[in-house]
Amino acid sequence: MGKTLQEISAPDSAAQYHEATEDMIGEKLTINMGPSHPATHGVLRIVLELDGEIITKATPDVGFLHRGDEKIAENMNYNQFVPYTDRLDYLAPLANNVAYALAVEKLMGWELPPRGKAIRVLCCELARISAHLLGLGAFALDVGAMSVFLYTFTEREKIYNLCELLTGARFTTSYTRVGGQIRDLPSGFLDQLGVFLQEIPGHLEEMENLLSKNKIFVDRTRDVGVITREDAIAYGLTGPNLRGSGVDYDVRKANPYLDYEKYDFDIPVGEVGDCYDRYLIRMEEMKQSTRILHQVIADLPEGEINVSDPKGVLPEKERVLMGMEELIHHFILSTQGIDAPEGEIYFGAENPKGELGFYINSKGGGVPHRLKIRAPSFVNLSILPELLKGHMMSDTVAILGSLDFVMGECDR
Repeated sequence: MGKTLQEISAPDSAAQYHEATEDMIGEKLTINMGPSHPATHGVLRIVLELDGEIITKATPDVGFLHRGDEKIAENMNYNQFVPYTDRLDYLAPLANNVAYALAVEKLMGWELPPRGKAIRVLCCELARISAHLLGLGAFALDVGAMSVFLYTFTEREKIYNLCELLTGARFTTSYTRVGGQIRDLPSGFLDQLGVFLQEIPGHLEEMENLLSKNKIFVDRTRDVGVITREDAIAYGLTGPNLRGSGVDYDVRKANPYLDYEKYDFDIPVGEVGDCYDRYLIRMEEMKQSTRILHQVIADLPEGEINVSDPKGVLPEKERVLMGMEELIHHFILSTQGIDAPEGEIYFGAENPKGELGFYINSKGGGVPHRLKIRAPSFVNLSILPELLKGHMMSDTVAILGSLDFVMGECDR
């Protein structure tokens, strides 16, 4: 039989106190959070072991959305895999398209002309703002701030309108091709983008005013889910989750691609590494993306958008209909794909969730021998067993929202 509270409150010795408290501890409770739960942002299951309201053990269970993307890539030519990249971080399909195309182009030894690079920067930064808007809105909604969710989706809808104008699709864009884009910027696109860029700073300020000094939001996020600088590096975190812990690392600065070294922008870095810092990082990143987009518009080069290698890019449709050589070229590229050299490469891009990387092992021909995807959401979730331990169960919702993961790329 356990001891009474009065007996515990006045123990004769430390040993007696320890014995009494140990005697009071009951059986631990194991529950499933997910895979169907609004706070898991997809089909993530976490097996939580609880001592009262305190988490003593957390075991993430991923794979419910697994589709075998890597194996699919090994059975189709390089350009045929582009639509599958839309389904990785499906909140930023344009950025996924670009990262994959850059990986294959590195294997091919191709480099886009300046206008093609600028258009891809435009795609990546629009995707970053769009993904952060949804991540911020869902995070705020998880901890009780519904109004912010409505603000973010209003702005994100404007980006979807721009995506539809640019690519013909709002969600699964498949805009990029290995060696370039499917089309140049349409008439009126830059004007609409300019209007959006003029309006978005004011709306971001409204969102900040609703959250940054909101006592409920601050209490739910400050000093909660702290990831130290050492742990962030040890677990291989990237993106806002790494920078929130004070690590000044961004692929766009560390290993520039698409001429990012020509653009003037800052890399925000946190101090504490808690949920609140990760919120601040994403808010500031949207402002920096806006700065980059202004520079792209102001200095957009003229000229071609695709590589100059005639064997790697489909000929113009009119020429295919009129010439036999162009028709044969179109047929070979569409059925066999580009003729890639033997070798292996890795390319990593700074996506909204972190570093999205592609490793390609080629034995020649139009199909990769092996393709491996480094999914930032999968890596970022690896810290959950260490991060959740010792927190209250209600903190799990805030921590998951601050990590901002997408199960589409986690369960690739």
